[in-house]
Amino acid sequence: MCASDGVVLCTDTRVTAGYLYIAHRRGKKVHQIDKHVGVTIAGTVAEAQNMIDTLKYYANLYKLENEKPIPVKSLGRISANIFFQNRYYPFIADFLIGGYDDIDGNVIYSVDFFGALTKEDAVSTGSGSPVAYGVIEDQYKKGMNVEQIVPIAITAVNAAIKRNAGTGDGFDVAVITKDGGYRELSRTEKQTQLAAIPGSRN
Repeated sequence: MCASDGVVLCTDTRVTAGYLYIAHRRGKKVHQIDKHVGVTIAGTVAEAQNMIDTLKYYANLYKLENEKPIPVKSLGRISANIFFQNRYYPFIADFLIGGYDDIDGNVIYSVDFFGALTKEDAVSTGSGSPVAYGVIEDQYKKGMNVEQIVPIAITAVNAAIKRNAGTGDGFDVAVITKDGGYRELSRTEKQTQLAAIPGSRN
């Protein structure tokens, strides 16, 4: 979700093979691409990890050549082009690319596995997204700050954990701001936030 002063990315940590097998309970679904941008993944882990490495490569290359960070939209366009080029044998993954740059400010781009690229204020992907959207659409409003949005993001993921078999086990939260850059909440910070949410899953 986009905030007035940054971007909040929140994911669960369950990695599954369909709904039949839990492959890992502490999978990493939010990743830093550069100091000003991060990405969340849903779908096939290996293909998503390959895309993450590709985006890190292009972000570093752009910085070396231009002596400034790559725009968030450029990373979105790169990933969309790669997904589109492989549309006949698609990478089964959805990406949310969020961060800050001097062109668009705080921004999130959604990229699906056919290469569709859309700019969003609040968006969710993965099997638990229908549940998460219920919370987001009820509680999120444009203009909120990061401090207000973090509990909403955790509530949305927590609701999906309760009601979707493919979502579970834990959650990670990353906050990206102009001054602070990319930062993931510590375990203590996550526990404090979760404890303050009524009816939360402890």
